[in-house]
Amino acid sequence: MPELPEVEVVKQGLAPLLAGRTIVDLASDGKSLRTPVPVSMMKKLLPGKVILSVKRRAKYLLLELEDKTLLIIHLGMTGKLGLFPKGAPQIPHDHICWRLDNDMELRFNDIRRFGSVVLFPAEKNALLEDTFFLSTGPEPFDSAFNADYLLKKAAGRKKPVKNFIMDSSVVAGIGNIYANESLFKAKIRPSKPSGSVSKKKWTTLIGEIRNVLTEAIACGGSTISNFIGASGDRGYFQINFNVYGRKAQNCPRCSNPIKLLKLGGRSSFFCPKCQK
Repeated sequence: MPELPEVEVVKQGLAPLLAGRTIVDLASDGKSLRTPVPVSMMKKLLPGKVILSVKRRAKYLLLELEDKTLLIIHLGMTGKLGLFPKGAPQIPHDHICWRLDNDMELRFNDIRRFGSVVLFPAEKNALLEDTFFLSTGPEPFDSAFNADYLLKKAAGRKKPVKNFIMDSSVVAGIGNIYANESLFKAKIRPSKPSGSVSKKKWTTLIGEIRNVLTEAIACGGSTISNFIGASGDRGYFQINFNVYGRKAQNCPRCSNPIKLLKLGGRSSFFCPKCQK
């Protein structure tokens, strides 16, 4: 599943190309995604509207229109968004196409159809954080995501620290790959109870989360299976993985074998010597 860096890469690729463009029309193959696609409502509200901006919140892309209507898109497991010239051949699993005023088309492709497209009405725009994102935690780069916040959130909890930072109600956008890599950098074992992490260690972990995410974004994200950015380029952060997917390989820090542990059904890679 695309995590925060991958969604941010798509946003950065699309934002300068979509801002100021007008949606002329749209088409759909009629298939549902994770939730039904609001095709009729989009055809009623979107044509003639100018796209003001493209933003990201958690793992969602938000296209804000001139009347403050929001088109909220989640890539799910295999979703892709790309711009194509009008009339370019469609490929299998192209589900939605928004036609623009410059003879380009924004296409949403999703093999497994776990993504989603939501139309958020203009009159509720100001309530977005209190409704749609009510249960979503702060962004990793926000000042609200700090050691005091995590210390309070984790107090008395036995939940493994890896599962804790992957909880979107705690912090937005951190998935399995970047949780593994950040914990390695911070020298914290994934299974460590979150309630036992010190303020000093939370501070270290926050710094490493931000470092890892920043580096991943600069690398265009991670392409493990089929992720590509808006331009069609594959990410290459995977060549920088220290522990993820490296079971039994040598730790880059101490050369001991990396171990694999299942936590909450997810693969957790760590160095038993370096991470305590």
